[in-house]
Amino acid sequence: MPDRFNEKRGKVTKAMSQVEIDAQRIREKTARLRELRLAQEAANGGAAARAPTRSAPAAKKKQARKPGEKGPSLSDWLDSQHDQGRRG
Repeated sequence: MPDRFNEKRGKVTKAMSQVEIDAQRIREKTARLRELRLAQEAANGGAAARAPTRSAPAAKKKQARKPGEKGPSLSDWLDSQHDQGRRG
C-alpha cells in the first residue's frame, strides 16, 4: 500500500512541476514579446505614432423618470413582454 501512495505522489509532483515549467515558459515568452513591442514602438516614434483607435459608440441612456411618475403597471409590462416574444 505505501508503495502505491508514493507512486501517486511522484506522479502528482511531476505534473505540478510540469505546470510550473509551463508557467515559467509563458512568463519568459511574455517578457520577450513585451521587450520586442517596446523596442518597435521606440523605433516608430512611440505611442504617438500609433493609428488612432475607434472607440465604441456611447450607449444611449434611458431618460430618468420624474420623482412622482410611475412606470407601467405590471400587467401592461407583462403584456408588452409577451408581445415582444419573450417568455414569461
